Amino acid sequence: MSFDVDLFVIGGGSGGVRAARTAAATGATVALAEDSRLGGTCVIRGCVPKKLMVFASEFRDMAGLAREYGWSAEVGNFNWTDFRTKLDGELDRLEGVYRRLLDNSGVTIHDARARLSGPNEVTLDTGQTISAGHILIATGGRPVKPDMPNAALGMVSDDIFKLDSLPESILIVGGGYIASEFACILNGLGVKVTQFYRGAQILRGFDDEARGLVAEMMQEQGVDLKLGTDIVDMWPADQGDSPKAMGARPDDRAPDTATGPGPVIVKASNGTEQRFDRLLFATGRTPNSSDLGLDDLGIKIDRRGAIEVDEYSQTAVPSVYAIGDVTDRIQLTPVAIREGMAFTETVFKNNPTAVDHENVASAVFTQPELGSVGLSEEQAREREEIEVYSTSFRPMRTAFADKPARVLMKLVVSKASRKVLGCQIVAEAAGELIQMVGIAVKAGLTKEDFDRTVAVHPTMSEELVTMQEPTRTA
Repeated sequence: MSFDVDLFVIGGGSGGVRAARTAAATGATVALAEDSRLGGTCVIRGCVPKKLMVFASEFRDMAGLAREYGWSAEVGNFNWTDFRTKLDGELDRLEGVYRRLLDNSGVTIHDARARLSGPNEVTLDTGQTISAGHILIATGGRPVKPDMPNAALGMVSDDIFKLDSLPESILIVGGGYIASEFACILNGLGVKVTQFYRGAQILRGFDDEARGLVAEMMQEQGVDLKLGTDIVDMWPADQGDSPKAMGARPDDRAPDTATGPGPVIVKASNGTEQRFDRLLFATGRTPNSSDLGLDDLGIKIDRRGAIEVDEYSQTAVPSVYAIGDVTDRIQLTPVAIREGMAFTETVFKNNPTAVDHENVASAVFTQPELGSVGLSEEQAREREEIEVYSTSFRPMRTAFADKPARVLMKLVVSKASRKVLGCQIVAEAAGELIQMVGIAVKAGLTKEDFDRTVAVHPTMSEELVTMQEPTRTA
C-alpha cells in the first residue's frame, strides 16, 4: 500500500523536529504539522526564554558584589520593555532556525492542527487529509490552572513572557521547579514575590537536604516563601476587601477579558488576606493528548492524559508512536530529543532502540541552582545500604564579599558495590557541573574512582573528589 508520506509528525517541538529531520535523512518522505510556533514549549515558552530571564535576573546583585571586590559599580533600573523586545526577537530568530532546519531536511511543514482520522491518516484543520506509513505524536504538554473558583484571575507560566510590564508584587502558587524558578527570576528582577506551597518543602522529589538549602537561600534573597499554605479564597481587588461586600460568590466574577488577569486579593489557609498585582499558578502540567482522535483508534491514555507507549515509544496501534511530554515519562527536552532519535533508529533504520531513562541528569534554575543525577539520599536508602558523603560551605567568590550564600556537594554511594548512586549539587552553575558528574554516574563509577581523580583547585567542585569520610550511613 502506498502512502502520501512515510512519516507524519504531529508537533513541532524539539522532539518532533529531531525525529522528522533524522527520519528524512534516511530518505523517508516526511511531513510535520504544528498549530502554534515551531520550537514548541522549550524554545518558545519554556527553557530558552526562562533561562534568558534567569540571566537577566542575576545582574541585580552583581554591582554590590563588584563593589566588595574594589570596583566602583552601580546598577540601574531594569527595563522590562527593552528586555522583552529583545527576547521576542530572539525567539523569532530561533523559530526561523527550526523552520530552516526542517526545510533543508526536505520536511514538508503544515502550519495547521492535525488530528488522527485513521491508523495511517491525519486530517488537518484546513480540511486536507494525508496518509502516512507511520504517525508520530509529539504534541508536548501545557500548564493548567487548579480547579477552583476564580482560577481565571491567575496566570500560567506561558503568560509570563507576554506581560506588558512587570508587576510590583506577585503571588506564585506551587512548589515545583517552575514555581521556584520564576520566584527567583521575578525576585531578581525587582518584583516583590510571595510563594505559597501547600506541602512541607518545595521541590518535592528532589533530595531533602538539597531542596532544604535551596528554600533557605531563596528566603535569604527575599522570596517570601510560605510552606504549608494554600489559597482558600480569592477575588478581584477592585471588588473590595471581601467578596461578601459584593453580595456574590467569588466564582461569579470573571476578570476583564480585555485586560486579562489583574490585581487580586487572596485569603490564605493561614488566615491572612493580602493584595497582589498578579497571581501565577505553577501547580502542574498536563499532556496535550485531547482532541487528537486517539480514543477512536483505541490508543490508550492514562488517567493523567499521557499516551501509553512501550519501550520503543509505540502505542497500541502499531503504526502510531508518541514521544516527549505527551507520554509523561521524563518531562525534559533532551529526553524528548533522544526519544525522537530512537524512534528513527527503530522505525527507519531497522535498529530497535529503547531510550534508557535511568540516571538522567537535570537542573533546577533557582538561585542557587540545584543539579541532580541518579538517586536522592531518600530514594537510595529505600533500595539498599548506603554511605552519604556531603559537605556544605560558603563559596570563595561570595564569602570574600561576606555574602551568606552556601554550597552543597553530595554523593550517595552503595555500600555493597561502591558505585555512586546519585549526586546532588546546590551552587551557582550547578547545572553546568551536574552535566559532567552525570557522565560518571551513568558510567557506574565508584567512590574510589572519584577519589583517584586529582582535584582542580581552587574550585567548588573539587569537594566532589576530596570527601574522604562518610557523613552518615543508612
